[in-house]
Amino acid sequence: MSRPLDLGTAERFRAERLLDVLIPTRNRPAELAVTLSGLAAQEGVPGFGVVVSDQSDGDAAYRHPASATMVRALRHRGHPVLLTRRLPRRGLAEHRAYLLSASAARYVLCLDDDVWLEPGTLGRLVTAIEELGCGFVGNAVHGLSYADDVRPDTHRHYEEWTGRPTPERIRPGTPEWDRASIHSAANLLHVTRTLDLPSGAWRAYKVSWIGGCVLYDRAKLLDSGGFDFWRRVQEKHQGEDVAAQLAVLARHGGAGVLPSGAYHLESPTTVTDRDVEAWEVVLAEEDAAQPA
Repeated sequence: MSRPLDLGTAERFRAERLLDVLIPTRNRPAELAVTLSGLAAQEGVPGFGVVVSDQSDGDAAYRHPASATMVRALRHRGHPVLLTRRLPRRGLAEHRAYLLSASAARYVLCLDDDVWLEPGTLGRLVTAIEELGCGFVGNAVHGLSYADDVRPDTHRHYEEWTGRPTPERIRPGTPEWDRASIHSAANLLHVTRTLDLPSGAWRAYKVSWIGGCVLYDRAKLLDSGGFDFWRRVQEKHQGEDVAAQLAVLARHGGAGVLPSGAYHLESPTTVTDRDVEAWEVVLAEEDAAQPA
C-alpha cells in the first residue's frame, strides 16, 4: 500500500516561475492519470508547476493510485504540484478563476482533465507565445477515432498569421466565428498532414476560440478580465473558456499552433447541466454597454 499523498500548500506552490498548468477535474480518476502522465513526459520547460483542483462527488480523483503515482512522478522530475478541492461547486468559470488565483507564473496553461499531451507540446507552446507576443496560443485537441473521417470543407477555415497576431473582435455570425469548425473531430490533424512541415517547425493560425489546451500570458488574461465574469452567470453554464478567449483576442490577440500535440480522450462529459452559454451572457453585456 502506498503512503499518504502530500497535497502541497498554496503558500509553498505560488512562485514567479515561467509556467503553471491549471487542471480542473471532476469524477475522472482514470482520465486525470492519463493527463498527468502526458505532463510528466514533457521536456524543454523545466520546473513548470501543476495545480489540480477537484470537484468530484466522492474521493478526489488525484487520490486514485494511478493519478497519485503521476503526481509523485512530476515532483520527482522537479515540478511543484498543488492538489486542492473546490467545493461546493459554483460553476466552471468560478473553478477556472480559483485555479488562476493559485498561480503567479508568467504563463498559465488551462488544460482539461481529459487531454493527453505528446512529448514536446509544452515546449512548442511556450516558444510560440514568446515569439508571437500575443495573449494566448493553443493546441486544439484531436479526436483520433475520427482519424479516417476527412472533412475537406472545413479546411478552408485554416488561415495562417504572417506576423504577430493582432487583436480581433469576433462575434457569432461572422466568417471569423466559423474558424472553430476546423477544431472538430480530427480536422486539424488532416490539415497538418497536408502541410508536410519539417521536423520542429510550427505555424500560427487564426482562431475564434480553442477548447481543452490553451496557454495564456497570465498578465494579459487578467488584463482582459480573466474568469471574473463567473459572478454574472448562473452556475449551470458552459462556454467559459470561449468567453475568456474572446476577451483576450479583443485586447491582445491570440493564435492556434500547428502541429497540435493535444489528444482528446473522448470520454463522456461530466458537464451535463448546460443551461447557459457563458460567452453569450458576457457578449450580450458588452454589446449592451456599447454606445448606440
